[in-house]
Amino acid sequence: MGKTRFKVERTFGGIKLWFKVGIARYRGMKKMHTQNLMEEMCYNLYRSPGIFASNCKN
Repeated sequence: MGKTRFKVERTFGGIKLWFKVGIARYRGMKKMHTQNLMEEMCYNLYRSPGIFASNCKN
């Protein structure tokens, strides 16, 4: 459980640090859900080159 929790918490910590998630920019559940989805997509795009590079075998 500890290793899994570390991976999940590290992800949320990175999103919070980079996108200042603690601050709500919009009101309403639908708008906040959209904001969270956009932040998660940006986080995945930001991390994807490093993930691909680490999985390449030379």
